[in-house]
Amino acid sequence: MYAMKYMNKQQCIERDEVRNVFRELEILQEIEHVFLVNLWYSFQDEEDMFMVVDLLLGGDLRYHLQQNVQFTEETVKLYICEMALALDYLRSQHIIHRDVKPDNILLDEQGHAHLTDFNIATIIRDGEKATALAGTKPYMAPEIFHSFLNGGTGYSFEVDWWSLGVMAYELLRGWRPYDIHSSNPVESLIQLFSTVSVQYSSVWSKESVALLRKLLTVNPEHRFASLTDVQTSAYLSNVIWDDVCEKKVDFPLLNNDHCRLHCDPTFELEEMILESRPLHKKKKRLAKNKSRDNSKDSSQSENDYLQECLEAIQQDFVIFNREKLKRSQDQMNESISPPETTDEAETEAESENSNLNMCSSVCSSTGSS
Repeated sequence: MYAMKYMNKQQCIERDEVRNVFRELEILQEIEHVFLVNLWYSFQDEEDMFMVVDLLLGGDLRYHLQQNVQFTEETVKLYICEMALALDYLRSQHIIHRDVKPDNILLDEQGHAHLTDFNIATIIRDGEKATALAGTKPYMAPEIFHSFLNGGTGYSFEVDWWSLGVMAYELLRGWRPYDIHSSNPVESLIQLFSTVSVQYSSVWSKESVALLRKLLTVNPEHRFASLTDVQTSAYLSNVIWDDVCEKKVDFPLLNNDHCRLHCDPTFELEEMILESRPLHKKKKRLAKNKSRDNSKDSSQSENDYLQECLEAIQQDFVIFNREKLKRSQDQMNESISPPETTDEAETEAESENSNLNMCSSVCSSTGSS
């Protein structure tokens, strides 16, 4: 099963969001990771653009915070590990997410975290820096504000690790390390980072505090900002990273609670009631629009610009099918691989059987490193 997100073309044009939607699709079509919300299909019709993605039924971390869930250090540790693996993968693909926050972390039924919403993500290569003021203010790193206000050299992948630190702090304490709101002017935030010290709870382990301090270091040059960095933390010293990658670590948050709905049904119902262009009425609506358009004198149309934009979207939109892409790649790999002779196949099978115990031993030792 999958989840489907649809975006009305006209609304995207009116809100100047078409570029962001196209950027998100471009990025999602090129990446796939166990701790991301992955794109499977994209398609369009006359009204909407559609994205079909992984279905995650555990709700987002913001919902669980609002439900006053008490996150333990052990749970937060695992979320840090899973997000560290996701951010490390994104860095390998030259991607800065720029909006890591509880709202954009979706949980599956076992409680594992998946990063979503690449709407304001950007790609940087070969030592480039990003400069745009982008993100959600309470989770944005200090260098983003400095770059915007002072015209500095810009910022890089380190900003996502600052956001991870803010999120981890919020999960543990119930509020963020800095009292920042969307209405705060940028100038006041720069002053805040230079004058206010983060207060850590006395009940937290000194190892967890040490890691949070490194993630929330104002100077990006001294901040923990890679998987290698966080793996050196004493807080994560007992983590078996292979088990984390394979989702073998159990979460206490959602286990044994499969009958519970991990979202706000009132909000979802309101969304359905307030939806002015519901999908189930699309066929009738499109037929009516065509009839209306045919009856108009085209020379009197006041929507030429809108029509041009809609036609541009129709032309530039990229249809995507990950399953078809994977089948094509598998077929290509099969055609490239040389056929095995009978003797070679038998020799390989014998070698595989004789080394089975050795393989098992190597995997075990790797997983515990």
